[in-house]
Amino acid sequence: MARKALITGITGQDGSYLAEFLLSKDYEVHGLIRRSSTFNTDRIDHIYTDPHDPESRLFLHYGDLNDGSQLTNLIYNIKPDEIYHLGAQSHVRVSFDVPEFTGDVTGLGTTRVLEAIRRSGINARFYQASSSEMFGAAPPPQSETTPFRPRSPYGAAKLYAYWMAKNYRDGYGLFAANGILFNHESPRRGETFVTRKVTRAVARIKYGLEEKLYLGNLDAKRDWGYAGDYVKAMWLMLQQEKPDDFVIATGESHSVKEFVVEAFGYADLDWRTHVVIDPKYFRPTEVDFLQGDATKAEKKLGWRAEIRFKDLVKMMVDADIKELNDMKHSKDVIRKLSNDKNFNLYK
Repeated sequence: MARKALITGITGQDGSYLAEFLLSKDYEVHGLIRRSSTFNTDRIDHIYTDPHDPESRLFLHYGDLNDGSQLTNLIYNIKPDEIYHLGAQSHVRVSFDVPEFTGDVTGLGTTRVLEAIRRSGINARFYQASSSEMFGAAPPPQSETTPFRPRSPYGAAKLYAYWMAKNYRDGYGLFAANGILFNHESPRRGETFVTRKVTRAVARIKYGLEEKLYLGNLDAKRDWGYAGDYVKAMWLMLQQEKPDDFVIATGESHSVKEFVVEAFGYADLDWRTHVVIDPKYFRPTEVDFLQGDATKAEKKLGWRAEIRFKDLVKMMVDADIKELNDMKHSKDVIRKLSNDKNFNLYK
């Protein structure tokens, strides 16, 4: 029988890439989604199939990380072999505005999933999506042995979740692995995250739809990789004989300014004409320099980042320009059809 996986946060960037990857390996994939009055499944629409189809291998379930009883019921009924816990309030800047909510969902949400596994008695392997933001002010390069010094409510909540995973591993014998992932991006990145905010603005400026891009600290340095590469590392962690914790990173660091220059330059635009610094986007406490050392993952998992910085930037700019071009083409088609009197018969 096919292995079963449960993904919290399946509609997010990482969740969508992970679902694709697991389906390619013939898993039966279950995803936790929050009930909403609007559709929020855009990132997985291309792999979704009607659950009535006997060949369907992707199933979505309503639930929330603040509802422990529902999580227990889901895990008991699904009986997954692997659980990938990706769901969270994951925006660092926003965590300063909603610290209590961030702590509840990002921190305690992990405890609820771990408790659901323990109480259900299911022998499932558990992946915790930990974050490089836990390192915070620790000097680079950061590895599995680097002391944590988080500088945001998000980083603190992730650190709590990290230690809870280790405690359930040591105290209850759960197969719980922490993936300490450094920044990873893609064309599916949320539009409020700085990388996607930049590439989306580049496309809109190129099309004459915007003039200015408002940003905060351009000097912050991050280790940026491709989300599609990083979900493979998640899977590899749960295929090991024993659970362990791994840093996943490219080993290269670039400033926000470098990302901006690369993105605008690729589109033949002068960033200095369009970028405006807005103090409201600065964090109360900043993380200046993150650069991961993924030596352990390379040796034990055989994992290495494939997509590098410049190719990642180009991929994201190309995708945002293509999206606008496709929208423009669709509008042109509709405009032409609307001028056709026969088209009006079918309105």
